[in-house]
Parts: sequence; structure tokens; C-alpha cells
Amino acid sequence: MSAPASQQEGTTGHYAERTRKLAAVIVDDFGNGMKGTKEMLDLPAHITVAVMPFLPTTKQDAEEAHRKGHDVLVHLPMEPNKGKKEWLGPGAIMSNMTDEEVRARVEAAIDDVPHAVGINNHMGSKITADRRIMSVILDVCKERGMFFVDSRTSHKSVVDELASEKGLPPVHNNIFLDDVYTLTHVSRQMNTVSNWLDSHDTCVMIGHVGMPGLYTSSVLRQSIPELQQKTELVGIRQLVSTVWGWTPQPTMPLSAP
Repeated sequence: MSAPASQQEGTTGHYAERTRKLAAVIVDDFGNGMKGTKEMLDLPAHITVAVMPFLPTTKQDAEEAHRKGHDVLVHLPMEPNKGKKEWLGPGAIMSNMTDEEVRARVEAAIDDVPHAVGINNHMGSKITADRRIMSVILDVCKERGMFFVDSRTSHKSVVDELASEKGLPPVHNNIFLDDVYTLTHVSRQMNTVSNWLDSHDTCVMIGHVGMPGLYTSSVLRQSIPELQQKTELVGIRQLVSTVWGWTPQPTMPLSAP
């Protein structure tokens, strides 16, 4: 997701005014008191905290992330092509839903996660390839002054194309840090991030709390000083604002808390 490619997709070219590269670390699966939660929130850099709705620590995690200056996303459960339904969590978007049902679930999820500036998908390989459902989800994002970050769980995703059509930033994940739950793998992935930034102006990376949480937070903490020599670590909101000139323009009022 380099700036030149982004400019070809219709950005305002704001990135060209900058001299530093930008990187955003998104950490998924907050909301259930998972392993690594505190360690991630205490990292000495801006991160983006993706919080699942309707879980025991959803509001607590979102409020604490906001208090510490981190961006917050709704980590929206969405049906995958493969996987167990119990991995999704409550309020999931399913392919057999009507447009009205999808809209109601997205709006309820947004209302449940305080301070959210956007949405990204939890699982969702089936839904991110579904034009009908993703169109509804992106419409709600636009109405609420939010954007959607495609986690890229499917190579058939239509999210970038639809987002561009709707005037939303086509922002997506570039590198999963902990798709294998070992310290060695996470360290290798951070090297991949460094190499990526040698030839790209931006990088969006995704890690997780939970099973790999302590590994990923440890590697991030160790890697941040070196990474900051190469790039500016920013929240996802600053990245989309800088690269695409995006500003929130909600057309629907936010629900009262």
C-alpha cells in the first residue's frame, strides 16, 4: 500500500508532502480480557486497538485504549469460508442475512465500542468477498464518519474496490505479524515489515492479543526503537488522513451512550 499506488486510486496526494514513511500497528481481538492486553496497551508508541463488540471487557478495553492515546476500531465478527462459528463471537455478520439485518448488526456493534474511528474484520473471508453485504457495511461506515480496514483474510476481497467507489480510503492489512504463534515467527515478520518499508511508503500490520499476545507485544516492544528510525508509527486514523486526505463526514448522528 504505497503512496504512489494510493495516489493512482484517487488520493489527494497529501502523502507527497511528507518526508517520512508511515506505519500503523493494529492489534486485534481486544474485548475478552485476552493474554497480552495490558502489555499491548502499554507499548511506547501509537497502536490501533481493534475491539470486538458485546464481550466482557469491550468497553473497558476501548476506554483504556482511548485514554492512552491509541485509536480504536470495531473488530467486527464476519463469517469465514472455513472455521468454527463459535470462534466468531456475538453479533457476527452472516451471509444469509438481509441488508436490513446486516445494517442493524453493524450499527449495534459500532454503538457498543466507545471511541471507534473505523471497523476491521474478524475472520470474514466469506463476507469480504460479498459485494452486497460489504456495500451495506461500507454505507454504514460512511454514514457514521468511519472507514473500513480490510484485514485481508481473503484474496477475493472486494473491499478496496467498493471503498474507492464510495469515497472511502481503500486501506488494508499488508502483513500479519503472528499468524503462527511462535516468538521466532513474530520476529521474522517484523523483519518482513522492515524489508517492506524499504520499498513502500506505508505499512499496515496486524497482531493479536490472545494466544500470541505476549510474544507479539514483546517483539513489538523490542522492535519499536529500530522501526522508528525507518518510519513514523501512527494510529490508523492518521495514516488514512495523510495518505488519502480522509476526513470524517458523518451523515447520521451517533447514538447516545
